[in-house]
Amino acid sequence: MPAIQYVSSDISLLARLMRAEAEGDGQLGMLMVGNVGVNRVLGNCLDFENIRTIQQMVFQSPGGFEATQKGYFYQAARTQDRRLAQRVLNGERFNPATNSLWFFQPPGACPAQWFNQWNTGRFKSHCFFSPSQADCPQVY
Repeated sequence: MPAIQYVSSDISLLARLMRAEAEGDGQLGMLMVGNVGVNRVLGNCLDFENIRTIQQMVFQSPGGFEATQKGYFYQAARTQDRRLAQRVLNGERFNPATNSLWFFQPPGACPAQWFNQWNTGRFKSHCFFSPSQADCPQVY
C-alpha cells in the first residue's frame, strides 16, 4: 500500500528532487531524501500544513528544498532514480530519515537541534532532523 496518494508524474518529480538533493550520497542518501519528502506530505504539521501532494511538497516556497529554490533542479529523472522514488512512495523508510522532516549539509558536525527538531543522525554529508511525536504524529 502506498505511503501517500500519488499520480504517475509524481514518481519522476520526486526522483528529480532526490537526485538533485542527494545524488552525491548515493542511492541510500537519495532514498532518505525521498523519506523526508513523503513525510512532509504525510505530516500536515509544522511548516508543512496543507502540503498534500508531491508537487506542492517539491515546489513549496518558502520552506521548501534548496534544489528547487537555488536552480539545481534541472536534471531529468533516470530509470534508476524513478525506481528509488517508487520505493519511498510505496512506504519504505530508512534510518535516520524514517520520521524526519528536515535535512541539511552542515560544514561540520550535526547540531543537536535544527528548527526545534532533534537530530536523528547523519548519513554521509546530510544530517536528519525529526519532530517530536506530539508535534507531528502522522510521520510516526
